[in-house]
Amino acid sequence: MKTCLRTLVAALGFTALTVSAQTKWDMPTPYPAANFHTENITQFAADVDKATAGKLKITVHSGGSLYKAPEIKRALQGGQAQIGEIIFSGYANENPLFGTDNVPFLATSYAEAKKLAAAQRPAMDALLAKQGLKILFSVPWPPQGIYSAKPINAGADLKGVKWRAYSPQTSRIAELVGAQPVTIQAAELSQALATGAVAAFISSSATGYDSKVWEQVKYFYDIQAWLPKNAVLVSQKAFDALDKPTQDALLKVAADAEARGWKTSEEKTKFWVEQLGKNGMTVAAPSAALKADLKKVGDTMIGEWQKTAGAEGQAILDAYRK
Repeated sequence: MKTCLRTLVAALGFTALTVSAQTKWDMPTPYPAANFHTENITQFAADVDKATAGKLKITVHSGGSLYKAPEIKRALQGGQAQIGEIIFSGYANENPLFGTDNVPFLATSYAEAKKLAAAQRPAMDALLAKQGLKILFSVPWPPQGIYSAKPINAGADLKGVKWRAYSPQTSRIAELVGAQPVTIQAAELSQALATGAVAAFISSSATGYDSKVWEQVKYFYDIQAWLPKNAVLVSQKAFDALDKPTQDALLKVAADAEARGWKTSEEKTKFWVEQLGKNGMTVAAPSAALKADLKKVGDTMIGEWQKTAGAEGQAILDAYRK
């Protein structure tokens, strides 16, 4: 009897030790479960579980279900969540460095975006470290294009149009072309289009596909304005609480997720654009007049960003342009 009792106590003690050794993190993300960023993150969470032998469990809360997009970074800083996904450019009002990859026509291809990401990373690491956050990985959206309910042949065609804005830069574009910026997050885009809250916006082919925008708008102009990045951030405090083997495993899985995300984004861009056309949208390159008008907008905004980003911004541009 005593032997059985000791065995039971030992077993219960081992179970308690196993449970206490397991760390559970909540991960808010802003995009739907079927979005390629979220699919990549879901794979990342599964890989973390496997790589740490169950010591670190990450629960992904997609579609803004735990925290809305603008709330996620604050939730990480406040300790309400340990890990989460943001879009850098959404925080450009906080610091212009967050808007580096949202400057129109600065980096317009995957090769250029990768070079800009490398130039931007040291400054972003330092900036976020001061806020108690650490970048695990980042993945770009496809090149941005203009969606519209009506044809756009020149910048003047956007005057007075209700324009969806999701960042300071997209709001600034609206101002420069005379459109009316309306702040709408990705999760509410379909409803905003259906109700007429917005009639035009700039976004990726992936967003258009996810939101089935062909049900409300019929034109997509492939202007390839920039490739904004989403980043998966972790609370430095939560990261530091992990043991060294778990930290190393997390960083390795994160590096794999970044490589996979870049590859998926680039490979699927053609598919997403094709799907817009197959679902009845007119997919076109910008006219010469629209291209010229947008170049003026880009030149203005590059100059403005350079001025507000100061010496750090100039160092990023210098490294990018080498």
